[in-house]
Amino acid sequence: MSEYDLVVIGGGSGGVRAARLAAAAGMKVAVAEVSAWGGTCVNVGCVPKKLMKYAAEFSGAFADAREYGWNLSEPIFDWNHFISIKNTEIERLSGLYAGAMKRVGADIFEGRARITGPNAVEIGDAKLQTKKILIATGGRPFVPDIPGSELALSSDQIFYLEQQPRTILIVGGGFIAMEFGAIFRGLGSEVVQIYRGDLFLRGFDIGVRQHMVKELEHKGADIRFNLDVEQLSRSANGGVLASFSDGSVGEFDQVFFATGRKPNVDNLWAPNLELEQDKSGAIAVDKNFKTSVDSIFAIGDVVGRMALTPVAINEAKVLVRHWIEETPVDINYRLIPQAVFCSPAIATVGYTEEDASADGYSMDIYDVNFRTLKDSLTSKPNKTYMKMLVNQNDRKVLGVHLVGDDVAEILQCAAVALGMGATKEDFDRTVGIHPTTAEELVTMHRVSRTLP
Repeated sequence: MSEYDLVVIGGGSGGVRAARLAAAAGMKVAVAEVSAWGGTCVNVGCVPKKLMKYAAEFSGAFADAREYGWNLSEPIFDWNHFISIKNTEIERLSGLYAGAMKRVGADIFEGRARITGPNAVEIGDAKLQTKKILIATGGRPFVPDIPGSELALSSDQIFYLEQQPRTILIVGGGFIAMEFGAIFRGLGSEVVQIYRGDLFLRGFDIGVRQHMVKELEHKGADIRFNLDVEQLSRSANGGVLASFSDGSVGEFDQVFFATGRKPNVDNLWAPNLELEQDKSGAIAVDKNFKTSVDSIFAIGDVVGRMALTPVAINEAKVLVRHWIEETPVDINYRLIPQAVFCSPAIATVGYTEEDASADGYSMDIYDVNFRTLKDSLTSKPNKTYMKMLVNQNDRKVLGVHLVGDDVAEILQCAAVALGMGATKEDFDRTVGIHPTTAEELVTMHRVSRTLP
């Protein structure tokens, strides 16, 4: 039986970062991964999705180029070529994660791990004893249990389709649904997106959500609200028939469910351990990521706080530092920036208008929408949107919300400013870079509304 200081279950971004830091600090570490090193992000998440977004953006760039005077023939997208080179890059990145474990001297186990006791883990025939266990198993797609659900795709399959769908139904209104809707429209597929609620992107600022509706209408996107799928079946010609809640039926080459994710915890520990979970199945942890069993910890998507790769990495970093240096774990989730790589893109940090109001803030709201210089020579009607929430009491900026091209690149520095407690006047004193989209962040001088 092998003995360790730490056994990490999950070879994704959070687990690998924790293992690397712990091993570098002198701990004897083992890491178990059941499928692919790099986890969701590298293999079936943010990395391949962003590569697909880059591919999809060229169609719009070609259209803009013609209006700028370029004489271009009709471009043709080669799905098989793209999938091939994408797969090669993903395999390379996945290999880097496994290599990183070897370089720091961690022992690698490939197989499904099961926690059999507070200090015991089994991986196949291997039995490990350890002082600490870290669960970093992430999440997996949730597909509703409806008749014919086996005919639907999730994000685990969407990256490996052998053929580009001519028609695709996307079910959902969260960031994954929005991103893949933009991707397939950009690649030339006919996309229908449905959402069971009144307005997509629940949890995002209301200004962002409403602006996105207008932008997608300008693009001619077929998005239908207050509609759900009740049943899927195979059509006579091999497609998928979707029966909708309003009684209508549609036929598509593929149906893609982007209806949320759930924690990867099935059969992960012996029943006698009784790790506490919330109603979603996420593992309950305290402020130091300790579970209801003192020797077992959990980070990342499996704890259900913010399902973002940089969040899992940061949680790993502060947790290992807490173990080694006994420093407090202090993560302000409110100030973690995030982006949605749809078209147009969304980037946001800090309070939404709704959450700030619920917490009792009195706010000055600044917002603008405008055509960028780049779009001024095109016939596109789309506009960029920027919104800033400012606390009336101390003038600190509570939140920044952006919609438009490259807004994620802009927001990163705004997130630094909010983390430092910047006021609206700090933004106002900053000289803008002209002509850019980003300069609007430091030239918004008119209060649009005040709340309450």
